[in-house]
Amino acid sequence: MSSHSLRRLRPKAFEEDHNRIAPPSHRHAAPSAPWPWVDIQDEVDREQLATALPPIPERCDHKNPGCDGCWKGYPQSLFPNWTPAQVIKSKIHKAIHDYRREIQCVVHFVDVDDNGLFTSPRKLSSGEGSLEETWQEFVNSHVPDKVRVRALFIENMSGPVLQMLGARYNIEPFFFSSSLNWIPSRYEEEVRPGVGDHITITLTFLRSVANNDAIRLSAVSPYASSSTTLASRDILVEQMIDTQAPLNLHSSGRLLLLDLLSVHLIRKKNGSMIISYHADKDLPTTTAPYLHERIRFAGQSVYWQSIFQNQSDPTFVLLTFIWHAMYAWDEALENLYSHICTLESQVITTSEMTLTQELHIIRAHHLHYSSLLDDFRKTVIFVRDTKNPALMALSEEDRKASHDLMTRECANLLSEIERLDMDRKMQDRRLKNVMNLVFSSVNIIDSKRMQKMTEAAVRDSAGLSMKQIAYLTMVFLPASFVAAVFGMNVQEIVPDTNGTLPHYVGTALPLTLATVWVIIAFQSRYIFPENVTFWKRLGWPLFLFMRLFGKDPYIPEHLKKIEDDDSSVGMTIGEGMRALHMSMGMTTGEALRARQRQA
Repeated sequence: MSSHSLRRLRPKAFEEDHNRIAPPSHRHAAPSAPWPWVDIQDEVDREQLATALPPIPERCDHKNPGCDGCWKGYPQSLFPNWTPAQVIKSKIHKAIHDYRREIQCVVHFVDVDDNGLFTSPRKLSSGEGSLEETWQEFVNSHVPDKVRVRALFIENMSGPVLQMLGARYNIEPFFFSSSLNWIPSRYEEEVRPGVGDHITITLTFLRSVANNDAIRLSAVSPYASSSTTLASRDILVEQMIDTQAPLNLHSSGRLLLLDLLSVHLIRKKNGSMIISYHADKDLPTTTAPYLHERIRFAGQSVYWQSIFQNQSDPTFVLLTFIWHAMYAWDEALENLYSHICTLESQVITTSEMTLTQELHIIRAHHLHYSSLLDDFRKTVIFVRDTKNPALMALSEEDRKASHDLMTRECANLLSEIERLDMDRKMQDRRLKNVMNLVFSSVNIIDSKRMQKMTEAAVRDSAGLSMKQIAYLTMVFLPASFVAAVFGMNVQEIVPDTNGTLPHYVGTALPLTLATVWVIIAFQSRYIFPENVTFWKRLGWPLFLFMRLFGKDPYIPEHLKKIEDDDSSVGMTIGEGMRALHMSMGMTTGEALRARQRQA
C-alpha cells in the first residue's frame, strides 16, 4: 500500500504527525549522503538535473545592496541541490511556512569572553512585524574580539528565523532536517585549515519527567490506530510496544521520554558561534531558557572555569551541552531501576499477566536505549577526534595541551557512558530474572489448578459416578438374583428337565475356581518377582503353601541359611525379612523389587 493510500485511509493520523516522534531515517542524517531526502522509489527532479547553474553558488555577504533578502530563498538559495520536493519531505518547508505565528520566536544569547566568563545574557524577540529588524540584527551584530564563543538558544523557532540563521551562517540544511526529524547525526563541514569549520551534533537522549509535568504530552506511537494522547489512555494496552513513545513508570509517577540535543558549532579563531535548536513539539523536552540557564551556570563551576580560562577552543563549551544529556540519562536510569525493584517485589507476591506485559514493554525500551547509548558514545568520540582547524595558529605546545585536555574530558564522558551501559545491562538481567520468576510462578499456579481440577474430575467420575452405579446395582441385585435362580433349568424348579442342582454346582464351581486361578496368576506381581514367567505364576497356590512354611524359593540361599545370632528371636533372616515386610505392608515380591532397585 502506498503512502498516498495511507493518507486517504488515515488522514487524521497524518495530520497529527507533527506531535509524534517517528522512527529516525538515518540515511538522511549527514551531507555525505549524495541524495538528501530522496529515497529509492522517489523520482529525480528533472528540472534540477537539466539546470546549467553551478551546484555551489557564490557566497553572499548579505550587506551588498544586490542581496535583496537572500535569506528568504533559503535553503535553495545556498544549496540548489535541495529541490522543493526534498525540502517538503525533510519537513523544512513545513517549518518555514507552517509555524505558529501567534507565538514570538525568542533568541537567548550568552557570550564566553577570553577570561572564560559567561557574560552579556540577553534576548532577541522576533515576530511577524519585526522580521527585517531581526535580519539586520543577525547581519550587523559583531562579536567583540574579547568574546571567544557566542551561544544562541532558539525558543519557538519560526520559519523566517530558521532561514535567517541558515543564510547568515551558511548552515547545511541537514542540521535543520535532522533536528526536525529527530535523527541522530554528527558531521563536520566547511573545513578550512587555520580558519575553522562547522560541526553538527544531533543527539537523542533519555529524560525523566514527572507525570503531572507532561499533561501536554502527545508523543503517541506512530503505529497506533488512535490519535488520543497518552494522558487519556491506558498505556499498557494502547501504547503498543513502540520505543519512540514514553515509558510510564507508574510506581514513581514519572515518564521516561526521548529528548533532543541539537547543536551547530561554528569554530573560528575568534567569535565562534553555537546555535542550539529546541524542538517545538508539544513535548516536555529541554527548552531554550532552561538550557541557556544551565550553560550559564556551568560557567560558575571552578573546574570548568579553569578550563575556559586556559583554553580558547570553543569545543569545550560544547562539552557542557553534552553533559546535560549525561545528567538526564543518569537520572532516567535511576528512576527505571527503582521501578524495576518495585516490579520485583510485586512479582514475589502476585503473578498477574499485566506485569508480564509491562516487563516485555520495558525490555523493548531497554533494547532501544542500548542503541541510543551507542549513539551517545559515538558522538563523544566524534567530538574528541574532530580537531579544530582554527587551532593551527597556536603553538605546538598549546595545541598539544588542548588536545590532551580534550582527550581527558572526553574520556570522562566515555567512562560515564560505559557506566550507564553497565547499569542498563544489569537492569536487563534483572528484568530477565523477574520474567523467569513470573513464568515460574504462573506455571506453578497453573499446575496447582490442574491438579485440583484433575482431583475434582476423579472424584466426580470415579467417586460419585461409581457410587451411583453401585447403588443402582444394589437396588436391582436381589431381584436379579431371584430371577436367575428361578430361571434355572433344574428338576428342583422345573420337574420336566434333566438337569439337577448338583449338575449346576459341579459345573459352575470348577469354572469359577479356574477363573480365580488365572486372574491371580495374572495379578501375581504382588507375590512373585518381576522376572518370573507366566507358567511359573500358575503355581501360585504351591508358592503360598511353601512360603507358609518358610520355603520361599525366591529368597537367595545365603540369606536362607544365615540364622540370627540371638537365639531368643528364633527366626531365620528370611523369616525376619518377611515379618518386617508384612509389618510394613509389603509383600515379598515388592520387597525383592525394592532391593533390586537399590542395587
